[in-house]
Amino acid sequence: MRVIAFQGLPGAYSDLACRTADPEALTLPCPTFEAALDAVREGRAARAMMPCENSLAGRVPDLHRLLPGSGLAIVGEHFQRIEHCLLAPRGATIGGIRRVHSHAVALGQVRRILAELDVAAVTEADTAGAAQLVARWNRPEDAAIASSLAAEIYGLEILRHNVEDAAHNTTRFYIMARHQAPPPADTARLMTTFVFRVRNVPAALYKALGGFATNGVNLTRLESYMVNGDFTATQFLCDVEGHPAEKSLTLALEELRFFSHEVTVLGTYAQARKRG
Repeated sequence: MRVIAFQGLPGAYSDLACRTADPEALTLPCPTFEAALDAVREGRAARAMMPCENSLAGRVPDLHRLLPGSGLAIVGEHFQRIEHCLLAPRGATIGGIRRVHSHAVALGQVRRILAELDVAAVTEADTAGAAQLVARWNRPEDAAIASSLAAEIYGLEILRHNVEDAAHNTTRFYIMARHQAPPPADTARLMTTFVFRVRNVPAALYKALGGFATNGVNLTRLESYMVNGDFTATQFLCDVEGHPAEKSLTLALEELRFFSHEVTVLGTYAQARKRG
């Protein structure tokens, strides 16, 4: 049986993403991102579903730090629509709710209903954990913001669906595996993800990325971050369209390597349907 590891408790949005991407797979909850990657490295899971960015909250902290040294490859991507639900113990009513529990990011995405109900927002470690707590307490005045899957797992009622403020709330995931068999170079609609560090010289980033512009390669994501506490050089994580064996991307990467160093390709994979 295929197993997909994810960070979080059962019912987390990452769990939902695993089940949506591969309904026949088993999901393996892990306490941290590192533990989810370890599960793949150790053979307890075939893949890991790793959130990398959200359309509202931006990039997922810490993941960029883990990917280059993980020893794993990015073999796919998945876009998961985040549909927040208001969950409560069976028999509870919206009018009786006094406190709503969830992750801080989720609470920030449901401000309208919090204001409408005039309730206290209580921060918990994660959305599924909030649902688990509300189910354990079984108090009609305590509710949670979490997924419909969490309601099913923890036996809670959904008092209201789709309480998120923004309908476009979507999280993108990298799918990680031990081994990669990259698609053929002539395959349509491919993505390539890589990391690189620029040299500490004027216009280093401008020169490093110039080859992508002159060769017509589309960059869809560029994230910068410091490594090892070094303020003089920055590492970047980049997503581009195409295959490294394509002439245009080959030339762009050659120019990138000339003006930077430590260029590491993390994976080449098919674009998700959502991207189209």
